[in-house]
Amino acid sequence: MVRGFIMKDRGVFAEKSNWNILKLLKIRASEYGDKEFIRFDSGTSLSFKLLDEQSDKFAYKLLDIGLKEDENVFCLLKNSPEFLISLFAVMKIGAIFVPINTELRGQFLEHQFLNCEPKISIIDNTLLEVFKNIKSQKNQLKGTIVTKSFDKKSLPTALNSEEVLTFQSCLDNIINDNDISLLETASIHKICAIMYTSGTTGPSKGVLLPHGHFFSYAIISAEVANFSNKDIQYICMPLFHINALSIQCFAALYAGMSVYCVERFSPNRWLSDVQISKATTTHLLGVMPEFVYSTEESKEDKNHSLRLVSAVPIGEWGKDFEKRFNIKFLQGFGMTESGMSFWASLNEETCVPGRAGYPVNELYEVRIADPENDESLPLNKVGELLIRPKHPGIFSAGYYKMPEKTVEAWRNLWFHTGDACHFDEKGRMHYFDRIKDCIRRRGENISAFELEQVINSYPQVDESAAIGVKTEKSGGEDEILVCIVKNKGDKIDNDKFLLFCQEKLPRFAVPKYIRFVDSIRKTGSGKLSKVDVRKEGLTDDVIMLTPDR
Repeated sequence: MVRGFIMKDRGVFAEKSNWNILKLLKIRASEYGDKEFIRFDSGTSLSFKLLDEQSDKFAYKLLDIGLKEDENVFCLLKNSPEFLISLFAVMKIGAIFVPINTELRGQFLEHQFLNCEPKISIIDNTLLEVFKNIKSQKNQLKGTIVTKSFDKKSLPTALNSEEVLTFQSCLDNIINDNDISLLETASIHKICAIMYTSGTTGPSKGVLLPHGHFFSYAIISAEVANFSNKDIQYICMPLFHINALSIQCFAALYAGMSVYCVERFSPNRWLSDVQISKATTTHLLGVMPEFVYSTEESKEDKNHSLRLVSAVPIGEWGKDFEKRFNIKFLQGFGMTESGMSFWASLNEETCVPGRAGYPVNELYEVRIADPENDESLPLNKVGELLIRPKHPGIFSAGYYKMPEKTVEAWRNLWFHTGDACHFDEKGRMHYFDRIKDCIRRRGENISAFELEQVINSYPQVDESAAIGVKTEKSGGEDEILVCIVKNKGDKIDNDKFLLFCQEKLPRFAVPKYIRFVDSIRKTGSGKLSKVDVRKEGLTDDVIMLTPDR
């Protein structure tokens, strides 16, 4: 178990063989009945009981359409009741739920649509148009279900199906000629979802997730944060992301607490949402906490019920954030593939930048290793974080239809996270950066995240992305290129900016190149996506800040 943290009475879930979210929903629906489980900013809501009942109805309709066990269901859905009803309905058949990032377009969307080979698609009516230029898969869909009414004549070719229905009609008209009973429980090992994670050197990979993976996320997250059924969770991230779905939504289900969920994160609306929902806990990820911190201070900043904010990464502004909003930060570390393998202890200072906390020793083995050969490294030495489960069924089962990527990630019987980290003397993990974001210059390892924090503090900079680039004169190491998005209407004097960098950064971390860009792409979880800037490298519009030596 996590150091400084005592496990609560888990009841039936003390046995890991019961770790599946179908059983969890059935038990909580029986216990809490009509208590509101989740309310959306659209005004719609689901009680514990209603979520169970509606997902039963929807599951029977999916069976009527012809969905079978282990078949994939492609879901392009915003934060809504339809998302959760679809998830549980698909899993009650033993089929596989495939939630998709609603921001995807073009070849990014096409890759995931064709890769997962769905039998049924469930689409938000406002997102139908994004399929207009998407290729159709070889086998026609059995069904396409759209959240609200739409013009069937304008349905994109890729979504042509044997049956085309609205979501509500699936709940209203149930004709179940099948003698098949819905699943009320499932094996911890049963694959129940595919969640796509961004690829760094290739297309996104579909992570195969068993029931035990989702449940481990939920139970550990709820216990570490000391959640009770009196807490209220505020979700401002997309449910198609593992953080919002598992660490927040499923953890709330485990704790029997209520949830307030908005469609989209807004830093300017964040505080009012927290106040309206009376939330006691929430999560912020990537650039989100810094965006909230950058909002104008107000006398309302402490006027809320929030006690705990789980956030990564936290910068030097973390302490000021805690004081300004009178909250406590909680850091941890998890991945779509691995679950939450590290959490800080609430009995200690939790706002140290980069310190993710102690390994969850009940569930995982961890190691810091030399990324070249997987040899263990000593304390305080930065290397790659490796993880493996102590129990079967709580970890991802590989990448869908990408066996070579699965083998690559699981070299030497360890899952390779691609993250540069180190352990301190107390066994706490400190996150440094992605291995590929770890810039090597002048014999020093430079964290792109820390560098970006300094660059972003320059008054005329809105955001930035730092990468290492190879040049003929870099001697096998990296030179630093920073892509900068300026504040609207602002200009940056290159000489003054260089002077700022020289004053604020170690000499080896001063960027050699800068490039002004209109925007920097983000992942679905709000993290910087550097695929584009890496691919483009040193373009013609790059500005050299410091001369060659």
